[in-house]
Amino acid sequence: MTATAALWPDVRVAYQWVQRVAQVLANEAQLPGPALQRRLRGLLGALTRHQPTAGTLAPALAHFHKVSRSYWPGLFHCYRVPELPRTNNDLEQFFGAHRYHERRATGRKVASPALVLMGSVRLVAAAATRVQPFVAHDLTPEDVRSWQTLRRALATRRQHRTPRLRFRRNPAAYLAKLEADFLQLSLLP
Repeated sequence: MTATAALWPDVRVAYQWVQRVAQVLANEAQLPGPALQRRLRGLLGALTRHQPTAGTLAPALAHFHKVSRSYWPGLFHCYRVPELPRTNNDLEQFFGAHRYHERRATGRKVASPALVLMGSVRLVAAAATRVQPFVAHDLTPEDVRSWQTLRRALATRRQHRTPRLRFRRNPAAYLAKLEADFLQLSLLP
């Protein structure tokens, strides 16, 4: 504590500004969207003016102001639409964690195509396994018909992606084969 004692005043000042922004966004006074927007704009203006009082953390407050302004267009939507819940970032954190684990497992920097195809199954499975571990008995489907329907839907999605992939890999060959198949169909009686 004594080694970092000189940094604490700057941390207190920066934290107070961030805390004031959080209080405005909590909207305990139930202000309408435009009034809340004006209040936050004023607070961010004051933050910019008093930024040097944060000492070594002044660049962090400048970054906070910049990021707040970049989110500005969508930041107040939940205050304008009645009964629209405010975000709590849980979904963003969930998808970020999934992306992180998938990247660690596969080495891919972008989401795998399988996530797009099988996302309705993969993401639910990933969420469920974080809650509790499963054994083989738990994995047997209770309703075989619904499981088969899901498998057919996933297979159909995969089959629809195959021609697109072939077209992207070699458009000329794909179109030539498509034309030859069409001509073959037109020759039939």
